[in-house]
Amino acid sequence: MICQERYSAYKITGHKLLFCVLLLAINSCKPKNTDPIGYSDDFKPILNKVDTLFGTNRVDKGLYVLDSALSRISKPTIEDKFRTYGFHYVYYHKTKGDNKKALLYADSMLNVANQSITNKQYVALYAEANFAIGDAYFSMQQYNAAYQHFFQGYMVGKNNLNRKALAEYMYRMGMITYKMGNYKFATDYFKKSYGYHSATTNEFVTFYNIQELLDNIALSYKHNNQPDSAIVYFNKALNFLDEYGSQFKDRLKMIDIAKGVVYGNKAEVLVLQGNYTEAIKLLKKSIETNLQKGYDSNDAQLTEIKLAQLYFDYNEDKALINLLNTIGPQLDTIKNAEAQTDWNRLMSKYYLRKKNLPKALHYLQTYNTLKDSNIKKLDLLRESDINKQLDSYEKQQQIEKLSSNNKVQLISLYVIIIFAVMALVIILLIYRNWIRSKKDVQTVNLLNKQINEQNSILENALNELKISSQEKDRILRTVAHDLRNPIGGIASLTSLMADDEYTEDQKELINLVKETSYNSLELIEEILEATNISSIELTLEQVEINSLVSNSVELLRFKAIEKGQKIFFEPLCKPQDLYICREKIWRVISNLISNAIKFSPTGASIFVKVTTQNDETIIAVKDNGIGIPDKLKDQVFNMFTTAQRPGTSGEKSFGLGLSICWQIMEKSYGKIWFDSDSKTGTTFFISFPLHNPDAPGKSPQQVSIPQS
Repeated sequence: MICQERYSAYKITGHKLLFCVLLLAINSCKPKNTDPIGYSDDFKPILNKVDTLFGTNRVDKGLYVLDSALSRISKPTIEDKFRTYGFHYVYYHKTKGDNKKALLYADSMLNVANQSITNKQYVALYAEANFAIGDAYFSMQQYNAAYQHFFQGYMVGKNNLNRKALAEYMYRMGMITYKMGNYKFATDYFKKSYGYHSATTNEFVTFYNIQELLDNIALSYKHNNQPDSAIVYFNKALNFLDEYGSQFKDRLKMIDIAKGVVYGNKAEVLVLQGNYTEAIKLLKKSIETNLQKGYDSNDAQLTEIKLAQLYFDYNEDKALINLLNTIGPQLDTIKNAEAQTDWNRLMSKYYLRKKNLPKALHYLQTYNTLKDSNIKKLDLLRESDINKQLDSYEKQQQIEKLSSNNKVQLISLYVIIIFAVMALVIILLIYRNWIRSKKDVQTVNLLNKQINEQNSILENALNELKISSQEKDRILRTVAHDLRNPIGGIASLTSLMADDEYTEDQKELINLVKETSYNSLELIEEILEATNISSIELTLEQVEINSLVSNSVELLRFKAIEKGQKIFFEPLCKPQDLYICREKIWRVISNLISNAIKFSPTGASIFVKVTTQNDETIIAVKDNGIGIPDKLKDQVFNMFTTAQRPGTSGEKSFGLGLSICWQIMEKSYGKIWFDSDSKTGTTFFISFPLHNPDAPGKSPQQVSIPQS
């Protein structure tokens, strides 16, 4: 459970609802285990008291009690420290609005999470810490960094966190991609978040989040030019509010506000569909609702502007000026920059239509001033636009490619000249010798004909091989895709059945089906990744390699502990940035370490080392395992290789992991290779050029790895 207050009181459309979402109960963040790992006995009463003070809005006193009591605990546990930093984070992020200071405490939470003792504890704390860091960055409008931490937290915790926490992760990534203008991704994230929620709920916070997600999905469809789908989800949001809102008798005002927001949003789509009459009705209904005292006046003003725009478009000047004269005094009382800007624009257009040029010019000047101010604010968003960063990188790649093409063209020109001169010499030689030997000429012609025929045969064979390979990939993807849904259904069904009451024999069979289903799903996902990776464009960025490798080592250290193994990590003596795809290279490193754990005996040591040699960064992973037989070495990187073997404890192996690693390294301008024998084990190496990712790598050299 992630201990964070949901900050979705801000709707996508930019207006602020008059609604403060309560903090989720702090105690719900405790890892659900019975180990002595957890809060210390001295800290538990402190936690309960501080939780009560925070929940009753006595935050400052709660923080004072926490700091005073914690100083008297001689040996605080990891979770004591983590929760203390968590309370400080909530205090500065939510109460004080000091996100820079909140970020410091969130980083401290992450450092404590990395000291976790068990894998379960690590996953829970690591996911929550990344959640906090992402929220702080989001509040500072640093969306690229926020998305990165949300994604990392989700990837680590997706198989361990509960559905509420996963829904929060999906919601936040949807908000970021929406702000970046990537509405297709936003739609997918919002839908996934909605899917993690149950259909009914007795909690008002969850109820309100669900209706907001439905509204956000509809808005994403609207911006993606899918008005019919948008209408469907606006109607779902309204039906949901009507069906389940009646149980919250003390929150009817909030429910009316939400309905008013949806009415206004839906009206915009109806205008796009040409349904002017129904759009007018909904806009008036929205304004009537949220213009009431204590309701969402900002949203009401924005909706009034939408209605005024309709009046202008349909030349209803009398209704237009009456409405604009009504809005003016409202804006003097309640400031709304967006509404103020559009109001001046419409006033200018109205007076221009009436040929009252002095007034039109006055409002136009005010409009331009306000618009310039809004543009400056939007520039802050553009500075952290993920899509623009990717576009910038793609343009840089295009420039480098054009430069490379120019060099190739120059070389080609020299080659053509050389071949032309050689051709001329050959023609002269042939002409001189033609009279001497017609037989030789006929022989040469016959050989040329044979060569051309062979070239044609080889070309056809290559085309057939290419078509066969593409067909193979298509069949694999089709089969894997078609199998994923039914097997996923079986896995979900058996997971539910496992919680019911059955005999021990029945439970054993159900768990066998469940385990087999999840193994099959894992194989299907690897097949899909192996067949799709050649068409995926990698997102490259500057990555500090010591941190990336350390992250992978720490994540897998607990898996090694389960077999009584130890992982020794030797980083570079100083930080080193590489221009690589963080997610894919993390996958390669983790796969190599996982294989080392899998094929090493219980109690063995595993060594991971990062070094630089000859303008290359080399990462080596050495085990003391069973080694790779000589007859299988040539097959290790093949897809569906016959070299696959079970681990030393019978672990399952599909034979796809190293094939995927090889494809990732090939697309990353890197190399992967290994040394192995049955006595000293296996060492896998991956290397990257230090500077230019397009430059061909140099021949790798052996890296010194300590022996067990």
